[in-house]
Amino acid sequence: MNNRQVIKIFLDDKKGNLWDVSNIVTGITWKTSRIGSPGSLDFTMIKGGIYQDASFKVNNGDIVRFYYNDQSVFYGYVFSIDGGRDEAVRIKCYDQIRYLLNKKTYAFSQVTASEVIKRIADDFKLKTGQIANTGYTIPTMVEDNQGLLDTIVKALIYTIWNTGKNYVLYDDFGSLVLRDTEEMLVDFIIGEKSLMTNYIMKTSIDDDTYNKVKLYKNNNKTGRRDVYIAEDSANMKKWGILQLTQSVEEDKNDAQINEMLNQLITLKNRETKTLQVEAIGDPRVRAGCFVPIVISEYGINQPFLVDSATHTFEGNDHKMKIELKVV
Repeated sequence: MNNRQVIKIFLDDKKGNLWDVSNIVTGITWKTSRIGSPGSLDFTMIKGGIYQDASFKVNNGDIVRFYYNDQSVFYGYVFSIDGGRDEAVRIKCYDQIRYLLNKKTYAFSQVTASEVIKRIADDFKLKTGQIANTGYTIPTMVEDNQGLLDTIVKALIYTIWNTGKNYVLYDDFGSLVLRDTEEMLVDFIIGEKSLMTNYIMKTSIDDDTYNKVKLYKNNNKTGRRDVYIAEDSANMKKWGILQLTQSVEEDKNDAQINEMLNQLITLKNRETKTLQVEAIGDPRVRAGCFVPIVISEYGINQPFLVDSATHTFEGNDHKMKIELKVV
């Protein structure tokens, strides 16, 4: 394994100037999350070198490109600059998904999650790449002044409920892409004898565990609200009542709603398990991919879905901390 890192960071001021700041950058942290957050790049620039050039200046909105050993890792935009009298200037950047934190009202009818993403990206002038065809047609979805990313996540949740297929949206070096997570298996193992330096297993009922599921829809014929419930009395006695309440589309029939109930109670009525792994870094590991993990203490030898990944680069030291979804 080659321990020598080749890191390149370029700043583009959108005025025709492209600055190579690689030699004055320290403390690089790259983070990705599978759901709800943009990818981010944080680093510190040390004043000197090109800082002496009168035309060099960092501005919010500048484009940042980050390469690691010739791999294209991050393409995004400066969102904050924190500097003072000392030599250090701290820079925070986000990828395009940051712009999906805007809010807008949408009323969708007979659309797939793929079409929802393309419509939103087009409305907000965001660049897209490969958008997988999610297949499932959502009958209706009305989002009143909701976050764009929340709207997309909701469409993807409807898709997984009805197809069992899990997709991940991320920014691939400047282009929004949507991929089936099953197609994102890395080709190496992280284990006690390979890359791994530490691990922590956590079990919880505090996050995304429900032993009672309540679905409802408005019935225009009767003027009432129809309610459907599935519950596990044994786990309710064991854990107390942990209730999930969701609305469903009005055009769904009883059989469809009961099938959704069964899927949700099967999926949610259990402890959540998270596995945190610290390892020697590899930029191919990002939120949404599958990573083969081997831990003999827990009898683990299988791929896991990465919920979040934090990479740190300092000198020739590249480490990563990954949160894995255990299902």
